[in-house]
Amino acid sequence: MTSEIQTLTLKGQADRRLRAGHLWIYSNEVDVAKSPLKNFQPGEQVQVQSANGKSMGMAYINPHSLICARLFSRETKYRLDKSLLVHRLNIALSLREGITDQPYYRLVYGDSDFLPGLVVDRFGDVLVVQIATVGMELVKDQLIDALVQVLKPAGILLKNDSRIRKAEELPEYVDVAYGEVPKQVPAIENGVHFNIPVFEGQKTGWFYDHRGSRARLADYVKGKSVLDVFSYVGGWGVQAAAFGAESVTCIDASEFALDHVESNAQLNNVREKVGTLQGNAFEAMKMLIDEGERFDVVIIDPPAFIPKRKDIKSGEQAYRRANELAIRLINKGGILVSGSCSMHLGRDRLTDILRASARHLDRDIQILEQGGQSFDHPVHPAIAETEYLKAVFARVLTAS
Repeated sequence: MTSEIQTLTLKGQADRRLRAGHLWIYSNEVDVAKSPLKNFQPGEQVQVQSANGKSMGMAYINPHSLICARLFSRETKYRLDKSLLVHRLNIALSLREGITDQPYYRLVYGDSDFLPGLVVDRFGDVLVVQIATVGMELVKDQLIDALVQVLKPAGILLKNDSRIRKAEELPEYVDVAYGEVPKQVPAIENGVHFNIPVFEGQKTGWFYDHRGSRARLADYVKGKSVLDVFSYVGGWGVQAAAFGAESVTCIDASEFALDHVESNAQLNNVREKVGTLQGNAFEAMKMLIDEGERFDVVIIDPPAFIPKRKDIKSGEQAYRRANELAIRLINKGGILVSGSCSMHLGRDRLTDILRASARHLDRDIQILEQGGQSFDHPVHPAIAETEYLKAVFARVLTAS
């Protein structure tokens, strides 16, 4: 970043979203006659002003990205440095500590915590950090210093192997940035214990976002047979067993993930209740159907079938196929828990897919309750992309 702060000038009316609370600036909103994008370096911090010269705040920029700038402060006197990072981290920490006394949660959720391009998950005294933008990457060292000052962790892992970094032309890497980080770290969710593979696992190694919906399982699974599809390391399935399920079967394509299902079940003294089935989820469900297997509760929490808007049609078809298979595996009057982490699949659309799936099989469903993101994934009301998670609890009935 150059020492002199340059100005990024917006086109007329292009400041509306920022004034309404949004933090993103698209490249087609920039007045390139007054502030040519070629004059900026990726990650450079800039002062943003409207077409009439009114200051909008400070942002970092990537002239090569569609989202070419992200606001990090409404005040031009601030820079994205250790001081501001410490301030933002303390605000984020106060939210989490005000709700839970257990140090297992998402500490920073990007734009919603006013730290665009940054995710930090806390596993006790270990922090796992994901950086998605050049602007945040350039202050990585100050970020580590700020995290150490605020939380005094034993170790910090930079898990920067997400494909999203390619859009910012950033390299992928996994690196211990501070202290020591073991291959597995502990987590406690809803009173259930897990060992999390932070180096080799998906994303940061764990998904805190469904915490609230997984807690609701306790009212549905006691004495029941449960199928957990796309189980990963057992977030749903192991908790179902711990909550009193009679039996749990976990399906995942990854042998690595299923090994962790078994070890996490052992950790909670429910190993004898939990079985695993490795394979493609769709093929595995078809096999179970053909074998006449049925379950009282089926949980289906797939990866994002709709990663981008262009994938909506094919993704919706995948959600429909998956849920139809799940419904076919449910005993009469049983429960379907259907999740989606696709931001481009609205809650209304998911429930309509469930309705259509049930009717196609001559079943009826009753929607009992719906879940969303837990408190450590707060929604920024001006940024729709920060609200992505859905969970629908539905009772499946034979039509009569």
